[in-house]
Amino acid sequence: MKRNVMVLGTIAASLLLSSTLQAEQSQQIEMHEVSADGVGEPIGTVQVEDSEHGLLLTPSLSDLPAGGHGFHVHENPSCEPGENDSGEMTPALSAGGHYDPDEAGSHEGPYGDGHLGDLPLLTVNDNGEAVTPVLAPRLSVDDLDGRSLMVHAGGDNYSDDPDALGGGGSRIACGVIDLSS
Repeated sequence: MKRNVMVLGTIAASLLLSSTLQAEQSQQIEMHEVSADGVGEPIGTVQVEDSEHGLLLTPSLSDLPAGGHGFHVHENPSCEPGENDSGEMTPALSAGGHYDPDEAGSHEGPYGDGHLGDLPLLTVNDNGEAVTPVLAPRLSVDDLDGRSLMVHAGGDNYSDDPDALGGGGSRIACGVIDLSS
């Protein structure tokens, strides 16, 4: 009987440790509307967690235009607007460019050798909701700390031709990633 209690205690401790480790490898990012005037209302969250195949991003977003949207990790932890080269205020420009620690300098998508911040296309249904998970095979949760997560107005062809950065267009939603919280 005493041995059974010890075995059950060991199993319970293993399960608790396992769930604690999983929680440490998972983070929820609050996403907000962004405009040239600043950071707006929250539109939901994106859960990020490590998997054996890379970073799993599970959106729970609403109030977005239906269709495909460029989805990226950007280099700076800010969603504030900034002044572009033409002197115009631009939504979430303070987030900087796509996360590119290896300085690849190219936009090749989540499975290519370009920007590490290139994520799979975010799909928004006719009700304005994005709930379909995407997988970024070259990233982990640890790569995200001190960065931002960005949704663009248009789709993404993972090329700089015919439009720069896949043609995603303006930034419409953003979330700052802070793993210390």
